[in-house]
Amino acid sequence: MQKVLVVFGTRPETIKMAPVILELRRRPDVRTIVCVTGQHRDMLDDALKVFGIVPDHDLNIMRPGQTLAGMTSAILSQLTPVIEEVRPSRVLVHGDTTTTYAASVASFYLGTPVGHVEAGLRTGNMMAPWPEEFNRRSVDMFADLLWAPTERSARTLLDEGSPSANVLVTGNTVVDAILLVTDKIRRDDALRARLWEGLPRLDPAKKLVLVTGHRRESFGGGLAEMCEALNQLAAREEIEIVWPVHPNPNVVATVRERLSRRSNIHLTAPMEYLAFAALMLKANFIISDSGGIQEEAPTLNIPVLVTRNETERPEAVSAGTAKLVGTSAGRILGAAYELLDDPAVYKKMAESPNPFGDGRAAVRIVDSLIARDRAA
Repeated sequence: MQKVLVVFGTRPETIKMAPVILELRRRPDVRTIVCVTGQHRDMLDDALKVFGIVPDHDLNIMRPGQTLAGMTSAILSQLTPVIEEVRPSRVLVHGDTTTTYAASVASFYLGTPVGHVEAGLRTGNMMAPWPEEFNRRSVDMFADLLWAPTERSARTLLDEGSPSANVLVTGNTVVDAILLVTDKIRRDDALRARLWEGLPRLDPAKKLVLVTGHRRESFGGGLAEMCEALNQLAAREEIEIVWPVHPNPNVVATVRERLSRRSNIHLTAPMEYLAFAALMLKANFIISDSGGIQEEAPTLNIPVLVTRNETERPEAVSAGTAKLVGTSAGRILGAAYELLDDPAVYKKMAESPNPFGDGRAAVRIVDSLIARDRAA
């Protein structure tokens, strides 16, 4: 029996790895062990609950004021004995987090093969996103199964020298996840009612603009510019804005200071994933620096204004489902007004084809993992 150790630590990783874990558990000849680091504590636990995943190991590494170096060393020191105890045939990691980087290094030191879900994404700028660009490139150097979500990311890996036998285009697992969750919300009237009870009271006659923001490179001036844009946008009576505010103190302080006085701007605590998905289904468009939202929104035909200057998901921009607007208040407002005032612009973004897959990424990943490790 193949033994696979899946390691992750943040809510986005949980959402994107959940379809892979669920697919692994459908296979009778694979034993799946789940280890979480707790890099995002409360938000991680919520996402685990949504998908019914109970970790076998929980490192619970986060401490107040913890640095990236402290987090990395904690994961290395606490995960190493877990890998030694489990003795998996392979470790699976996802994306670009500190958990992903540290788990891959620990596996590499112990000679355990690594499979990287969502490999090959690049901005080409090591400082944006920081430190995620470094993390992802580093893992791609020594993982021997590289599951690229798109043809473009696969070409990047091949151009960097990855053997073609190690690279497979799968689509992005977030498409699997958002289809699973939104189908559940649409079919379950009681669940939908419960979710809406816990959300801000919104006027159904108004257009909903959903906002998120948490990237380190936006802290300070960039985040302040985003707030200025939203203040001006909220002057339009036909819209309401909802922003589930990331718990990072650098985000909370700026956002609450600048946006708490507008009656049609609703600042909430981070939402459980089901509630956020329910809001996405109601959103007219989304303003966000999130990579996952750039992939989820096209699945739901929702335009995204990306508050970054560079993205490792250029497929969304090329397909027309997302637009890079940076953090300048003027650029954000200009793009938002276009979506509100020009039906042709809105229709083109909303109806552009999703470049991130068909919802069967997890099946492709698990099929290729089983085939590779059996052959070995």
